[in-house]
Amino acid sequence: MPDSPSLPRWRQKLHAYLKLMRADRPIGWLLLLWPTWWGLWLAAEGRPHWHPLIVFSLGVWLTRAAGCVINDYADRWLDGSVERTKNRPLVSGEVSAREALLLFAGLMLAAFAMVLTLNKLAISMSVIGVFLAASYPYLKRYTYLPQVYLGMAFGWGIPMAFAAIQGSVPPLAWLLYIANILWATAYDTWYAMVDREDDIRMGSKSTAILFGDMDLAAQGVLYGAMFLALIFVGQRADLGLYYWLGLAVAAALVVYQFIIAKSRAREACFRAFLHNNWVGMAIFAGIALDYALR
Repeated sequence: MPDSPSLPRWRQKLHAYLKLMRADRPIGWLLLLWPTWWGLWLAAEGRPHWHPLIVFSLGVWLTRAAGCVINDYADRWLDGSVERTKNRPLVSGEVSAREALLLFAGLMLAAFAMVLTLNKLAISMSVIGVFLAASYPYLKRYTYLPQVYLGMAFGWGIPMAFAAIQGSVPPLAWLLYIANILWATAYDTWYAMVDREDDIRMGSKSTAILFGDMDLAAQGVLYGAMFLALIFVGQRADLGLYYWLGLAVAAALVVYQFIIAKSRAREACFRAFLHNNWVGMAIFAGIALDYALR
């Protein structure tokens, strides 16, 4: 709902907060949710208890919302000069920097309160997750690899899920975590390609700028390495036919992304980024079906 002078002040402010949290754009939550569910289903061998399932699913939403808030706080120097982000609440003045920090703290405290219902290992690991989420937005000022760091932050729910369910983090969890880092680096590179010209002009850094004219080739390497890691996951977890079918569908969806984005046009790259929701879903479906139909 657009802001209107006729709306009460509290409703205008609430709308601005929800906009800052990207509550109207579920893609970021889904890209966090799928790998977290990969980890939950593998850790529980297809039968996760309702308690960790609820904690991690809601926790993903809260941490993603908090990540969006701190990202916009860190990027308020940049967003006003980027076409895609010039109307965000911190740029327009709908939300102050102080309000954004308070909102970030509230969201992270809510997520941490849920984590406190898990075991000690999961609680201790959540501290690392908070650090990753809070520090990620500043990486683009100093390194061309913020997309890799995003993958580390977005995938931290995987080792935490194993910690919560098994009480330890086995090699399988770290292998799945690596696969997610590769995937997130790839899909967030599509996203960075949307803003590449604006980022170059403003001095921001990304893998899209680092890869330059070799961006599509680099994307191919990243996705290829991701699927190789997922093949090792399937072998180590002794997954069967449905998992391999899920990987095959996911691979076909990735090929389609390259068809979409071969022109490197902004809208095309953004469509390729959004398309990764279906990739994550296909992989999860393969895992879930393989356990359910044994």
